[in-house]
Amino acid sequence: MERLQSLLNIDSNYIIIGLLVILYTMEQILNRPFRFNKRPQHLFNNILFQVAFFIANYFFAIFQVFCIGWLNDHHIGLLQLLQLPFWVKLIVGVALFDMTSYWFHRLAHKAPLLWRLHRVHHSDTTMDSSTFFRGHPLEVLVFGNASIIAVAIFGMDMLSFGLYLFIFIPFAFLEHTNLLFPKWIDKTVGWIFVTPNFHKVRHEQDQHYTDSNFSDIFIIWDRLFGTFKYKPVTEMKYGLSEFDDTRKQSFLYLMKCPFINIKRVSSEELNKIPKSEQVRTKNQV
Repeated sequence: MERLQSLLNIDSNYIIIGLLVILYTMEQILNRPFRFNKRPQHLFNNILFQVAFFIANYFFAIFQVFCIGWLNDHHIGLLQLLQLPFWVKLIVGVALFDMTSYWFHRLAHKAPLLWRLHRVHHSDTTMDSSTFFRGHPLEVLVFGNASIIAVAIFGMDMLSFGLYLFIFIPFAFLEHTNLLFPKWIDKTVGWIFVTPNFHKVRHEQDQHYTDSNFSDIFIIWDRLFGTFKYKPVTEMKYGLSEFDDTRKQSFLYLMKCPFINIKRVSSEELNKIPKSEQVRTKNQV
């Protein structure tokens, strides 16, 4: 337990910086066919989101840790009532945090107000490892409060929360990188874990795929609840059509976009696009 605790005490910022440097460099060297123009500008734009997230999370994390600690101290939640071995509670706790993320992520795609925030992450039309950073800082409130609610119900402890985040960060980086991964990974570990190829499906512009593969670590939630879909990476078009205009890719525009209505396409253009995309156009702008 002490070794695990010392491992989880590593500053996550070091892990984030290290993974970004390694994966960003690998993308540039190994994945020439999928390189895109203005990568430095794209990276800088996404780093601004990470800075905004860091500031928002710095203050909210204090509240989040306090709430989880208070709930644990008062033995609130199902796992707190069960006499289970330490490692069983730890593993179950990580799985429950991931399942919570699945359901709140799914809700963020369905609830119009939450989608206004979450669509910022889906706005990126060119996927690479820095896309992990792209997200509105106010989403901290959504997913942060989700973890508190989950702990109040299921009783996961702080160590499980730390381990979940420790696993989640490298998964999230790998899932967004534009490196090509062999299909055998999907056919083996992909039965249990989210693979980069699976995650990218939900960044596909067609809503049929956008509203799928909500899991972060364990793909079993999508397989279990019927939201798993697959499409070859080489056939995907990333982003949301309402953000195709390069002027709508700026940091300032995306920061304010949750508070404005965005007209995706004109009524004349609407007739030219697939029905699967018309649903989002009509209901979620």
